[in-house]
Amino acid sequence: MWFKNIFIYRLPADWTITAQALEEKLALKPLQPCSGLERQSRGWVSCRGDDRLVHAANRQMLFALGVEQKLLPATVINRFTKERIAELEEQQGYKVGRKQKKDIKELVTEELLPRAFAVQRMTFAWLDLAQGRMIIEAASAAKADELLEQLGKTVDDFPVKLLHTEQSPVAAMTAWLAAESAPAGFTIDRELVLQAASEEKAMVRYANHALEGQEILAHIASGKRAIRLGLTWNDRISFVLTEQLQIKRLDFLDIIKEESNTLAETEDELFELDFTLMVGELAKMLSDLTLALGGEVVEKC
Repeated sequence: MWFKNIFIYRLPADWTITAQALEEKLALKPLQPCSGLERQSRGWVSCRGDDRLVHAANRQMLFALGVEQKLLPATVINRFTKERIAELEEQQGYKVGRKQKKDIKELVTEELLPRAFAVQRMTFAWLDLAQGRMIIEAASAAKADELLEQLGKTVDDFPVKLLHTEQSPVAAMTAWLAAESAPAGFTIDRELVLQAASEEKAMVRYANHALEGQEILAHIASGKRAIRLGLTWNDRISFVLTEQLQIKRLDFLDIIKEESNTLAETEDELFELDFTLMVGELAKMLSDLTLALGGEVVEKC
């Protein structure tokens, strides 16, 4: 359950919710299996395999969106459609028209959907009420938006916004590279993507490469800006920061995970310790990163 890719959201200072209240609201919209002609269904599921929809500890809450989706590849639909069209053309002795082909394809899809294999996936969300943040564990903005959309239908007036900092990640990452110095508490790793501001958007990618010296400085001098940069925080968490302030490829270094493996005796204890250690370390890292980016943008009333 260690997060890998995250989006960071800000909650208003005066907004709060109890674990019990959140549990009750999520319970009203649980995940239901797809009905016969449904391609997808969404609902809330337990994040740890028990009856609880919310795991809470010290003003930290973890919950999960479940999505069930039927697998019906276009290749399968097209194959059955072609067979059906061929049979019809043989029976009537002339070619099937465009509209009739479309109708046949829709009919074939309706016939196949009830027999399609269904798979489930989960998207986790962490409410950090102590810091007024919500973190969604998702590799793409589409999956994060999917959870936010369902949360908006579940919790009335859920007031969440993406975190915005005074300095953009692009400006900050480029400045750190130009100065060959990371902000306090961070070190620059060996991964970087530079992009030109021109219409061509020319890119230079570095992987497992030392990010120092004249080559990097020359790219920056020519107008390229950093849109992805590998960083490590206090030798405890490594990650890649993107231009949208998304954090990808989070890696909690072994020293953190060993703490929970050493102390936990059961699966339940391991889950609780993993969650406590993860949110504790990640909350500090996110605060330091926000500070390194000039602090949050304060909205004017």
